[in-house]
Order: sequence, then structure tokens, then C-alpha cells
Amino acid sequence: MNAAADRTGKILVVDDETVNRKVLEGLLRSHGLECVSADSGPAALALLDQSIDLVLLDIMMPGMDGFLVARAIREIPRFTELPIIMVTALSAKEDRLRAVEVGANDFIAKPIDATELSVRVTSLLRMKHYHDEVKDYQQHLEQMVSEKTKALRDALMELERARLATERAHMETIRKLSAAAEYKDEDTASHIMRMSRYCAVIAEHAGLDSDSVELILNSSPMHDIGKMGIPDAILLKPGKLDAQEWEVMRRHTIMGANILGDSSAKCLETGAVIALTHHEKWDGSGYPQGLAGEDIPLFGRICAVADVFDALTTRRPYKQPLTNDQSIEIMAQGRGTHFDPRLFDVFVAQRQAIEAIQHEYRD
Repeated sequence: MNAAADRTGKILVVDDETVNRKVLEGLLRSHGLECVSADSGPAALALLDQSIDLVLLDIMMPGMDGFLVARAIREIPRFTELPIIMVTALSAKEDRLRAVEVGANDFIAKPIDATELSVRVTSLLRMKHYHDEVKDYQQHLEQMVSEKTKALRDALMELERARLATERAHMETIRKLSAAAEYKDEDTASHIMRMSRYCAVIAEHAGLDSDSVELILNSSPMHDIGKMGIPDAILLKPGKLDAQEWEVMRRHTIMGANILGDSSAKCLETGAVIALTHHEKWDGSGYPQGLAGEDIPLFGRICAVADVFDALTTRRPYKQPLTNDQSIEIMAQGRGTHFDPRLFDVFVAQRQAIEAIQHEYRD
């Protein structure tokens, strides 16, 4: 068998006749191949394991013949590719076709010819060797892909954690910046917390999607950021503002939009729109642009309702707080003039949720 295979093989010899087994074992071992033998089908199946490289299987055996043994081997998933050579004295075409059907790879006729045995075993062992190499390579590739996929997944998770940390830091900076505009007045310290959550409740129940609700929650705290540019003498004046002072106060909308504008961040871009438009009124009598109806951006209209309610129900340098009933009664007079009527109705319908926020973030 010169180079019987590219590597030493282990052959399972199955024959019910001792003499036949001994002859086959002698031929195979003379060429450096390892052999194990079985005298029946059940014994062969019991010896079958991953170390077997090829099966030499006699067909004519009592009880469980070679056809049944071959079929049983092929029904075991890990042995579907194991080479099987049928050793037979049968020459009928039907017998050979049946052997192929049950999974045989090749045939050797009795009496055994040593050269023929060498050629057929060498060929199938080489095929088995190549198949094992391909299988090992595939497993290696699968392992590499699995490891690379895991590394990529871990990297993406780390990037996501970093993104979320950056986003949290970004939002915290926005909240701090927004609070700076309110911080001069100790009675409005929680104003931005309440107002932003009022906005989110109105937005959610007005039918906005979850991303829009999240956006207005994070953007609305910046609505009064322009107040940082308003002199304290006007911002903290305990009485009513005169016409000139009121004109200065109105500029906080434009200042806020200028501070937040020209940003690539969606949150800041939205904050600029809210800062500019939250004092516009449904009938067009608001400021700074005198927009009316649906020409006022939706987020600006939502914030107008939330901001006025919080202003009425909290203490300011120039006034005492009103009760919720008083505040809603006053706001109802502005339904359709100051406020978008649909959004005002949503706000009133969600009064329980609004008052829960009011209680949680009270000054």
C-alpha cells in the first residue's frame, strides 16, 4: 500500500468469519494501518467512534447484514462522511445499487486482491484525510468568526456605553446651563424640571412618538436660557415692568435662540426653536415674531402651555403663587387665543399626571 494514505489510518474490519478478518487485518497492518475488528453488525456499531477512518464491511452476515450496518452508520450524524467499503461475493447489479443506496463508497469483491485493497483503501483514506482537513479548517474559521464577532460586539457595546456616557454628560451640561438662567431667582429652582416634564406629558398624550417626547423633555429646559442676557434689575424687579423694560425682557427669546442656534446637535437645535417661540400666541399676539396658529412650531406651542401653568402656580419676585384651580381657570380664558386649543385640552385631561409632577418637583 506504499503510502497507504497521507497519514496512518484506523480501519474497522467487520466480518463474521474469523479467517476473513485475520486476512484483512494482516494485509492492512503490513502497510502500517491500525485495525480493530468485529464479528457482527452490533459489535461493529459498538466499536464505532471518532478514531475510525474507514470501515471494511462484509455484506453476508447473519442477523444484521452489511446493508443494515451501513444504513445504521449513516444514520449517525457524525459518521455521514465516514468511508465504507463493502466486501462482497455478490456480483448482481441490484446488490451493488442497494449498497450505494445505503451509503457505501466503494466495493471489493471476494476473494480479496491485495493490490485492489491497497488502491481502494488508500484512495478513501486520502479522501477522508482531506475531508477532515476541510472540516477542521471550517471549524477554525467558525471559531475565528465567532471570536471576531464577539470582539466586534464587545467593541460596539463599549462604544454604546461611551456614547451613553457622553450623552448623559451632554444632557447634564444642558441642564446646568438651563438652570443657570433660572438660578438668579431662588423661587424658580425647580421650574425647568417641572416644565420639561409637563411638556413631555402633553407631547405624549397629543400623539407624538417616543423619540419626540424624549426630545422635548431634553430640549425644553433651555426655553429661558436667553434670560442670562437680561439685567438683574429687570429680571428680578418686584413690580411690573415698564414698556422699555418689557421690551428688554422680550429679547430673551431671541438671545436664547442665538445661544443655541447653529448647532449640529438635534437637542440644541430644538432648544433654539423652543426658546424663540414659547411666547408666541395662537392668535398671533405673542412675541418675538407674532406667529399664529400652526405657524408656531409644535414644540413651542406645547411649551407655552407648560410654561404659563408653572409661572402661575409658583412664587415669583413680583407675585404670589395661584392655586391650580385658579391657574387653569385663567388659562382657559386663553384657550384658542393664547394657547393651541387642542394642546390645552390635552393638558387639562392630564391634570392628575401634571399635579404628580408638580408635587415631586415642588420648590
